Amino acid sequence: MAPKSKSPAKAVVPAVAAVPAKPVPVVPSLKKIPLRVRAEGAKEVVLTGDFTQWAKDKVRLTPSAGGEWIASLELAPGEYQYRLIVDGEWRDHAEAARRVPNSFGTQNCVLIVA
Repeated sequence: MAPKSKSPAKAVVPAVAAVPAKPVPVVPSLKKIPLRVRAEGAKEVVLTGDFTQWAKDKVRLTPSAGGEWIASLELAPGEYQYRLIVDGEWRDHAEAARRVPNSFGTQNCVLIVA
């Protein structure tokens, strides 16, 4: 008698629970913010703030006509504190609409990006 042929074994696939996809973080779009500072006679104007981790060399303003200095920032919507350094001295931005006290007994200017 001829041996009986075996039918091929069926593969057993374990059930896998559906894994929810990780949500993709929404990155707010950056907005270009022009900044103008009046500092007649200044040799150097630097902008520093919480958006640069208070680094004193990240945002150097460019001199323009009539004692005005300009820069263009790219920031996400939010509220930022900043100060100016004019020829090595910490200064306020005269046009800042809002200020908050800081730990040095002076004030930081506030920039709101909507």
